[in-house]
Amino acid sequence: MALDWLPREGEIKDHDLWGDQFFGKEAPCVLYELKPIADPRTGKTADGLFTAWITLNNPAQFNSYTTGMVKGVTAGFHKASMDRRVVAVVFTAVGDKAFCTGGNTKEYAEYYSMRPTEYGLYMDLFNGMVDGILDCKKPVVCRVNGMRVAGGQEIGMACDLAVASDLAIFGQAGPRHGSAPVGGSTDFLPWMLSIEDAMWNCISCEMWSAYKMKRLGLISKVVPVIKQDGKFVRNPQVITDKYVDDGEIVYGEMKTGDEAKKARELVKTATTDFALLDKAVAEIVWTFTNLFPNCLQMSIDCVRQKKKLFWDQAKLGYRHWLAANMSSEAFLGFNAFNTKKITGQDTIDFIKYRQLLAAGRMVDDALFAEVLGKPTK
Repeated sequence: MALDWLPREGEIKDHDLWGDQFFGKEAPCVLYELKPIADPRTGKTADGLFTAWITLNNPAQFNSYTTGMVKGVTAGFHKASMDRRVVAVVFTAVGDKAFCTGGNTKEYAEYYSMRPTEYGLYMDLFNGMVDGILDCKKPVVCRVNGMRVAGGQEIGMACDLAVASDLAIFGQAGPRHGSAPVGGSTDFLPWMLSIEDAMWNCISCEMWSAYKMKRLGLISKVVPVIKQDGKFVRNPQVITDKYVDDGEIVYGEMKTGDEAKKARELVKTATTDFALLDKAVAEIVWTFTNLFPNCLQMSIDCVRQKKKLFWDQAKLGYRHWLAANMSSEAFLGFNAFNTKKITGQDTIDFIKYRQLLAAGRMVDDALFAEVLGKPTK
C-alpha cells in the first residue's frame, strides 16, 4: 500500500557547514571539483553521480600545506561527505613531482617557530584535517602523483586506499628537520607495515620507492607514468627485477652509484603521462559505485576504526608536545631547512648540538647560533 498519506517535506536540506570560501584557484590553495563517474570499459557516465576531487595546489613548494590549505582540505572532506551525489573522494595534488611534503616549512620557520601557542592552534586545525579524512562518509582514494613525505605521508595514510605513480617516494623527515612523525605515522605505520619496518621508516628519514611500499603493503597499486616512444616504462631509478641478494629482497630498492645518476638524468627529461594512474583510480571508484552505499561505508568505517584507535588516543598529547617543541628543536630544524639557500645546508650541526647538550648548555639563542649554518656570503 502506498504511504502517500504520510506528511513529507519536499525540500532537500543542505548539511554542509561551509561554503566555498576555503577553496581557491591560485596557488597556494586547495581545489575542489566534482568529476563524472564513468564505466571504465564503455566510458558511459552514471548520470548524477560524481567523484569529489580534493587537490592540493602548491606545486612550487611541493604541495606543502599552508594554514589556509589545511582549512581547505578539512572543508573539502566535509563538503564531499554531505553531498548525496558523491560516491567517493580522490585526494591528490597538482603536478608530477609531489603529492605533498607536509606542512609548509617557510610558514613554520617564519611564523610558527618560537610561537608555541600559535602552533598549538595550528595543530588543532591539522588534527581536524586528519579527522576529516578518517571521518569522511565516502571512501577516500589517495592518488599519489609524486613524493608523499612527512605530513604528506601522514594525511595520505589517513585515506582508505592509495594508488601511486612509480616516481613517487615515501617517508618521514621529522627527526632530521626538528619534529617527530606524530601527525599519524606513528599510529598508522604499525598497522600497515611490520613493526620494525614501521620503526625504521619513522625514524631513519630514508625515502622508499612506491614499488617497495607496494611490496611491504603500504599502498594498493603502483603504475608507470614515464612514456617513451608511445609506451610506458618503469621508473629507471628503482630495481624492479625480482631477485634476492644475500637473503635481502632487493625488489623496489633505489639504485645507487653511477647507475642511479644516469637514471636521475633520464627522469629529469622524461615525459610523464598519468593515464594509467587515472585509470586505476577510475576502476576503484567504479567498484564503489556498484556496491550498496551504506554497506560500503559501514565496512570502511569498521576498518578505519583500527587506525583511529591509536590516533584518537594520542592526538591531543601530540598537539601539546609539538607546540612546546616549536621553541627548541623545531625552531632549529625548520629554520635550517628554510635558510638552506643562504647557508648551503638544510640541517643543523647535529654533532655539535649533541656535544653542547652533553655539556649541560642552556638551550638559548647562543646555542642556536652555534649549531645553525652560517651565510656563505
